[in-house]
Amino acid sequence: MIEIKKNRSILEIITFMVFILFLLPFFILVINSAKDSFSVTQYPMSLPENWGMVFVNIKSIWTNPNISYPSSFMTSIVVTVGSLVIINIFSSQAAWVLVRNNSKISKFIFLIFVAAMVIPFQIVMFPLLSWYRKIYEITGIKLLRTHWGLIFSYLGFGLSLSIFMFHGFIKSIPYELEEAATIDGCRKDQIFYQIISPLLSPIHATVLILNGIWIWNDYLLPLLILGKGNRVQTIPLAVANFAGAYVKQWDLILTAILMAIIPIIIFFLAAQKYIIKGMVAGSIKS
Repeated sequence: MIEIKKNRSILEIITFMVFILFLLPFFILVINSAKDSFSVTQYPMSLPENWGMVFVNIKSIWTNPNISYPSSFMTSIVVTVGSLVIINIFSSQAAWVLVRNNSKISKFIFLIFVAAMVIPFQIVMFPLLSWYRKIYEITGIKLLRTHWGLIFSYLGFGLSLSIFMFHGFIKSIPYELEEAATIDGCRKDQIFYQIISPLLSPIHATVLILNGIWIWNDYLLPLLILGKGNRVQTIPLAVANFAGAYVKQWDLILTAILMAIIPIIIFFLAAQKYIIKGMVAGSIKS
């Protein structure tokens, strides 16, 4: 019994040390967002002399005409929300069809989606740009440097994992529910939206959180689709503008990062209970 308590105490100490190590970057971010650029570079680990400096930095960022942070903030919200909505709608419907149409073709299509999860983004990023240019030349539909082009890209890259998660969850839903609804005269769309979709709430939240964190913080794909110097920018692109070739405004960079992570932290804390619930529920039946 004493040995068990000793081992438990050691594990608790290790857990606490890992927790402190995990929070250290966030702590450094918070304390340095309330300093000027000189203090950040010379005394990065010291506490700020004036915590009110963080509001001065926020005002400098928000009113900077060269960065247009408010516009970038709204662009990130539009792109993130729009991408999450269409990813959830398309992936849940596709997964439901693939599960209920238990044929060789549906299994093959599902394997293609699973295989797409392991394809590195670096392999497809330049062909993606070429295809967008071709689409514009042929149809006149502009996808580069637009919100819709970026949202459409996130739909393609986010579908694989989302369909995989919805697929496992839907398998755990008894098919008898749909048979009973069919007998009662429900159409396919009514069965999905009135019976299946409400049951998918946990996995909907899980997919929203996982994709939301990735889309909100993503830098490379917006850089490729939107480009630098474009009036349409996301927050990561706007933050990068504070780092010049010779001068880096570390006080504004760190404050802008702090402003960027606060919304996603609030979103995560509000829906974190659904992550484990959705993943566990989706793994009950394979």
